[in-house]
Amino acid sequence: MKAQIQKRAADLEFDLCAVTTTAPPDRARRFQQWLELNHHGEMGYLQRTLEKRSNPQLVLPGARSVIVLGVSYHDAHPQTGGLPAKPTGIVARYARFTDYHEVMGQRLRKLCETIGELGGPDCRSLWYTDTGPVLEREFAERAGIGFVGKHTNLISRRLGNWLFLGEILTTLDLEPDQPEKNRCGSCTRCLTACPTNAFTAPFQLDARRCISYLTIELKGSIPVEFRKAIGNRILGCDDCLAACPWNRFAKEGAMMRSHARSDLHTPDLLELLSLDAPTFKQRFRGTPIERTKRRGLLRNVAVALGNTADRSALPTLAKAGEDPEPLIAEHAAWAIQQIEQRTQV
Repeated sequence: MKAQIQKRAADLEFDLCAVTTTAPPDRARRFQQWLELNHHGEMGYLQRTLEKRSNPQLVLPGARSVIVLGVSYHDAHPQTGGLPAKPTGIVARYARFTDYHEVMGQRLRKLCETIGELGGPDCRSLWYTDTGPVLEREFAERAGIGFVGKHTNLISRRLGNWLFLGEILTTLDLEPDQPEKNRCGSCTRCLTACPTNAFTAPFQLDARRCISYLTIELKGSIPVEFRKAIGNRILGCDDCLAACPWNRFAKEGAMMRSHARSDLHTPDLLELLSLDAPTFKQRFRGTPIERTKRRGLLRNVAVALGNTADRSALPTLAKAGEDPEPLIAEHAAWAIQQIEQRTQV
């Protein structure tokens, strides 16, 4: 039955598929300590779901197995060309596609249907892709999909660390795969690559300092002390992931290839800062950027312009400084100040 499930997963264009048990995660206590240090910042849902994350039986009573799926989002054809004429922003690789929650969710739903057919009427299953109370990297490591690196992300020896993860909790009793062991060795490239020194130690991330948190999860003002380090990143940050030497084995996955959004590789910052609410919704509907809402994206864009633009950006920033959304206006004012200080004669 396991082989049939793995074949179906491959047919659905999952790059990795392995199985582990539903025993409580070994890192549950470490996760609790991380929360106690408030290193999760404003992500209160992590605290609220702590008990479930520590015990899969509270998520799906009677669950016997966790099927872990991996999908590569490595871009084998990065955009190339000369320097842009206008200031541009950087979007994290995972967000240069249609929202992976939707893409993977459709396939996970189909795989659950297959599992139900194989398991019979008494079989119950639940699927998630970064959407439920599951310590997915722990299960992925136990299933042998990869190992958790010092940057706290999962690394596959076959595919590097450009990975989306999905899980299916099921009442089927499937043979577990062998766990993967950590293979970071003495390497610390990911730790030293972080622009904001967000790693307090190997395997320990203070999310409140992480650019991905600051540009996505944080809903209010970005702390002034981190704004310059953000550079021209407008959604997420890939620096620790890009530094990993295991990426020499990265391969482009089939599932996400047709969902790539080339317009999100080097977006024009001045154009983005001019977006009104309807245009924002139309342009980014169905992408991870939609989650930030207009106020969050334009906040980030203003910071990026403050770090990279010249005086030609001042009229657009001045207009943004009058935006009825206070968050946008505040960061636009900061950007104007930065440009004026940098370019004063």
